[in-house]
Amino acid sequence: MTFKAEYIWIDGTEPTAKLRSKTKILADGDSRTELPVWGFDGSSTNQAEGHASDRVLKPVFVCPDPIRGGADLLVLCEVLNTDLTPHSSNTRAALAEVAERFAGQEPVFGIEQEYTFFEGERPLGFPVGGFPAPQGGYYCGVGADEIHGRAVVEAHLENCLTAGLGISGINAEVMPGQWEFQVGPLAPLEVSDQLWVARWLLYRTAEDFKVSATLDPKPVKGDWNGAGAHTNFSTRAMREGYEAIVTACESLGEGSKPLDHVKHYGAGIDDRLTGLHETAPWNEYSYGVSDRGASVRIPWQVEQDGKGYIEDRRPNANVDPYVVTRLLVDTCCTALEKAGQV
Repeated sequence: MTFKAEYIWIDGTEPTAKLRSKTKILADGDSRTELPVWGFDGSSTNQAEGHASDRVLKPVFVCPDPIRGGADLLVLCEVLNTDLTPHSSNTRAALAEVAERFAGQEPVFGIEQEYTFFEGERPLGFPVGGFPAPQGGYYCGVGADEIHGRAVVEAHLENCLTAGLGISGINAEVMPGQWEFQVGPLAPLEVSDQLWVARWLLYRTAEDFKVSATLDPKPVKGDWNGAGAHTNFSTRAMREGYEAIVTACESLGEGSKPLDHVKHYGAGIDDRLTGLHETAPWNEYSYGVSDRGASVRIPWQVEQDGKGYIEDRRPNANVDPYVVTRLLVDTCCTALEKAGQV
């Protein structure tokens, strides 16, 4: 008997990486926890040139395959060079170093992944050659006149739960055909690994419904909300006291930090962060309680409780979670360490 392992990796496409995958057939006697490294043609994924095209897939996260079922697996991999060093497109390796350095502060993330369904060249629910009614009734709506793609969303949710991913919720978003799922709360590497697998499952699930899903941060120009990946973050000190919340917010606005972060928060950031549609301008930094027009929001309950988490509202839907979690941990945990709030 055999089982199938779907090896999934992040390619070298710029400015926004794509997910790739291929199937390895393994014998039942093979270990399911220590799967073998594998190779692929990096010249076909923007990760090598043809004269030296081999690249290595190193398994880092394994879960049940909810689509094939049975004993089959999904295997998320890091990309390595043939000398087993991290490939230049491998952003997970840098996060691993930062996460280990600040593990004592117990950083935790919850990421809200927005996305948009497309049917051909138009968003699902948009009439051919025109536009639907203006935004207003679609967010968390119900009814076939306002909601489009729910069957895909429910199937994706079930697939994520069957895979054992830390999905914590779903909802319809502000634009027709736009939805969101949340991953976490989890540690930096875990939330990032699981978000990438959840994205792969989103694309794969949508295939069966003959629709596509995009993480484009501004899928429709004009008076329509963009798509983000609002990133909720806390450390042990933030979960215990409000002073650490303020320190974290202030650290994100110091010196060049706002632009240092924003330039790595996903391609097309200036199209989405305009100061309209529940965003702050991309080139300005602000934070505030219950303010969805701020760069970073402190939930009202956090202020009331005097402890909790913050929400960085700037990351695009197409952000690399390995990068955004690394930046937040490095900036905020360094500041908290300097302030003695650990």
